[in-house]
Amino acid sequence: MQDKVALGAVMSPRARRQLARWTILGTIGCLSVAIAFNAALFWSHGIEIFLLGMVSATVLPIILAGPLFFYLTLKLRELAIANHRLGDIASRDALTGCLNRGAFTASVSDWLANRRRARDATGGAFLILDADCFKSINDRFGHQEGDEALQLIASAVRSSVRASDVVGRLGGEEFGVLLPDASAGKAEEIANRIASAVETAARAHATGRYELTVSTGCAIFTDNLCYRAIFAVADRKLYEAKRAGRNRVIVADVPSLAPDGAALGQRLPVGPVTAS
Repeated sequence: MQDKVALGAVMSPRARRQLARWTILGTIGCLSVAIAFNAALFWSHGIEIFLLGMVSATVLPIILAGPLFFYLTLKLRELAIANHRLGDIASRDALTGCLNRGAFTASVSDWLANRRRARDATGGAFLILDADCFKSINDRFGHQEGDEALQLIASAVRSSVRASDVVGRLGGEEFGVLLPDASAGKAEEIANRIASAVETAARAHATGRYELTVSTGCAIFTDNLCYRAIFAVADRKLYEAKRAGRNRVIVADVPSLAPDGAALGQRLPVGPVTAS
C-alpha cells in the first residue's frame, strides 16, 4: 500500500497522461480486434446471433482489457522508477552522496563533449580539493570520525557551489568540482568559499579536537580540451598547494595545446610530497 502511495506521489502529470493513453489505446485495440473477429465469424448466422456476438465483442474487451492494460502500464511505470533509482544509487558515493568517480568523470566528459559539438568557447573551471593531513584524523579518532569528516566536507562543498555545478568524490578524501562557465575570479571565489565552509563546519563538529582544512588545485579552461588535460593541470596545482603549506587555492590556466597527459587520473610528477 505504501508503495502505491509513493508511486502516485512521484508520478508527474505527463506520466499520468501516458498511463491513461496506453490504457485507452490498448482497450480500443482489443475492442477493434474482437469486433472484427466476431463480425467475420457470426455475420452469416442470422441477425440475432450476430448482434449477440457484437455485444460480447464489445463488453468483454472493456471489462477485461481496460483493467489489464492499466495494470501492465502501471507495472512498467514502477519498473522504470525502480531502474531510475538503481541507476542513481549506482552513480552515487554511498558515504557522501556525491557522484562517484565513474559517474563524475562521465558527467564532466559528456559536458565537455557537448561543448565541442556546439563549438562553445565559454569555458569553465575544474577543481580538485583534498583534505589536509586527513590520515591523522583516522589514526587519532578512528575511521568513524574520519567518515563523518568526509561527510562534512561533502556537505560544505555542495552548500558552496552553484546549482549548475557538478560535484564528485574522486576517492579517499579527494573531491572534484566542475564549474561550467566560471571565470578565474569566480572559480577562486567558490574554491575559497568551500575552504571557509569546511573550516567553519569542522570547528563546530570537532569542538577543538582537530582542525580540518582543504587544499585546492584549480584549472581554468576555454579551449575544447579533454577531461585528462584539464584533470592533469588541476591535479598538478593541488600538489603545488600541498607543497606550499596546504589550506590554500592555486589557480592556473590550462594551456591551449595541453597534452592529453598520461592515463586518466594519473599523477604527474611535481617533486616529492611528504604529507597529505
